[in-house]
Amino acid sequence: MKRLRGLLFADPSIILLTAFFSLISFVVSFFDDTGRTQARVARSWAKALLAVSGVRVHVEGLDQIDPAGSYVFISNHVSYMDTPVALAHIPVQFRFLAKRGLFKIPGLGSHLHRAGHIPVPREDPRAAVKTLQTAAEVIREKRISLLIFPEGGRSHEGILRPFKEGGAYIAIRAGVEVVPLVMIGTGAVLPYGAGVVQAGSVTLRILKPIPTAQLTLKDRGALTQQLRALIQNELEAKTEPSEPLISSNLS
Repeated sequence: MKRLRGLLFADPSIILLTAFFSLISFVVSFFDDTGRTQARVARSWAKALLAVSGVRVHVEGLDQIDPAGSYVFISNHVSYMDTPVALAHIPVQFRFLAKRGLFKIPGLGSHLHRAGHIPVPREDPRAAVKTLQTAAEVIREKRISLLIFPEGGRSHEGILRPFKEGGAYIAIRAGVEVVPLVMIGTGAVLPYGAGVVQAGSVTLRILKPIPTAQLTLKDRGALTQQLRALIQNELEAKTEPSEPLISSNLS
């Protein structure tokens, strides 16, 4: 029944919602060059998408972060559903660090550029380093946050790929705290390689921020390994909250 609901209702609704909010985002981008209004539109899209998908989100550790703060968020990545979960429930202004190929997709690419998300040219190491430096400058100057999936792609749930060091590099260079995020259950509602969303419950766990003010770029490898170990430990434990702290249907 879950799969049938997804095929007949959730998936068509997601397509319509995405087209609708993409149009709104494109229009408002002409009146706001900071990307903040587009970010609010994206948050509304994410909440609507979760609602029609029947995905309930439990959030733990929200008190760990300051809505007015600036961070680099580092998250595991098992499903395309990770993005709307983060957008709907992390109450700070953040942008994504994403592969450059996404910026070439008609419609999506325009939104990403206008909203201030940052493309990474993975095929050009020198340009990629320059991108990381630019990302750190954007965080410092605009006082926004950045969300990064350091595995470089989706993994099978519970099995992390090696983490790339870009997130740690940016956090140290920008002098902001880095926050590990743990996505649990998103792989069940939208499995790797599947195209049908299924209703279900997921958990977004926000771990304690790690200061970087006293670190140097030489520490980025150790910090990256620390972040991966923290997230891996949470995935192995998979302890669910005793009660939902936030429900996507109510937020």
